[in-house]
Amino acid sequence: MIHQSAFASSMAASLAFSKPLLPFSSSSHANLFVRLRTQTYHHRSKSEIKCQVRKEDVVIVGAGIAGLATALSLHRLGVKSLVLEQAHSLRTGGTSLTLFKNGWRVLDAIGVAHYLRPNFLEIQGMAVKSEDGRELRSFTFKQEDQSQEVRAVERRVLLETLAGELPQDMIQFSSKLARIEANLDGETLLELADGSKLLAKIVIGCDGIRSPIAKWMGFPEANYVGHCAFRGLASYPEGQPYGPRVSYIYGRGVRAGYVPVSPTKVYWFICFNSSSPGPKITDPTVLKKQAKELVKNWPSELLDIVDATPDETVSKTPLVDRWLWPAVTPPASAGRVVLVGDAWHPMTPNLGQGACCALEDAVVLAKKLAGAIKTNEDYSSVEGALRSYGSERWPRVFPLTIRAYLVGSILQWENPLVCSVRNNIVIPKLVRLGPLLEHTNFTPGNL
Repeated sequence: MIHQSAFASSMAASLAFSKPLLPFSSSSHANLFVRLRTQTYHHRSKSEIKCQVRKEDVVIVGAGIAGLATALSLHRLGVKSLVLEQAHSLRTGGTSLTLFKNGWRVLDAIGVAHYLRPNFLEIQGMAVKSEDGRELRSFTFKQEDQSQEVRAVERRVLLETLAGELPQDMIQFSSKLARIEANLDGETLLELADGSKLLAKIVIGCDGIRSPIAKWMGFPEANYVGHCAFRGLASYPEGQPYGPRVSYIYGRGVRAGYVPVSPTKVYWFICFNSSSPGPKITDPTVLKKQAKELVKNWPSELLDIVDATPDETVSKTPLVDRWLWPAVTPPASAGRVVLVGDAWHPMTPNLGQGACCALEDAVVLAKKLAGAIKTNEDYSSVEGALRSYGSERWPRVFPLTIRAYLVGSILQWENPLVCSVRNNIVIPKLVRLGPLLEHTNFTPGNL
């Protein structure tokens, strides 16, 4: 999230804009073109960059999962786009993400699932334990839903796979958005931090939780939900020892979990209550120490997994979401500017649906947008297509956001009596996995 095509001729400085510019606050083949394009970019002088305004039909801001999946979906449908990424290369940090069958169906539809499946274990089920190691309940996914498919996928590999299927001139790195402005003709001027400018007929904001585009559209900041999470990706070069199931451990105000990702890697998290996100800490030694202190008397395998984690994969993040209240929160689109994924509907990870919903957004938007562009080459029907996308996706993502929040709140209970009821009655006798998986029944159809 460096583009070498020729710039359009310079535009007159007297373009009429509806309001003043507003500044914002602040695979191996994929990596190869990242390096090449970044090197080429720096050969252009700043004066040359600033004096030109390039015209583009579709600009996608952000080369994360949402941005790359949207670009690839449009590409499969014959629509060219330009992806702007503020970093100098793909941001492949982080750990892994869990994809359920709805996510895999989207990856099948856009033609990359077959590259990913052989590299990641299919998770057969899940076990829930108390902090003393006692197993409260276990489930098998196929018994609850024969069509279910669950795999934890390394974020780095997913991004590189998506990027590797795009033409190399579609991603422009070192392109941080500084200003945005809609003009009277419905086009949008994007000014980058280096002074370069693009005039886009359509802008798709895939720029994450702290999206500048969402802020410009009037969305509030994402809401901190009262929990933080330590995360990491443990490495076992000689082979990891755990079976293909998710293991959850529930305590009082603290919960943890781990899941095998591949034959040599295991993803883990420790989530804890906190009245505020606290100071930002990046020292992995400190992060590991704090994480282990929270679960020092818990089952020993969790501590062993933390110890087996390379420093560069350890992180601590606050959990946030945004509720899309009808008639209060702005719609997903404004004119020809539209939001996708976390930029529109950040949700807590308690259902494992953040990435899955971003992938769903990508294919739904691509279909509607490609249909509108091909039907009306003058882009007269694009705004209606974007509104249709928002109307279709809102009933899907808003309930999931609320449900994820409620599940997280219940699992983070601190009261000893309430936790005892949860562990001894609710989980062993009342919880059924089937209804909790109904939200994964999304089918994208063919592109």
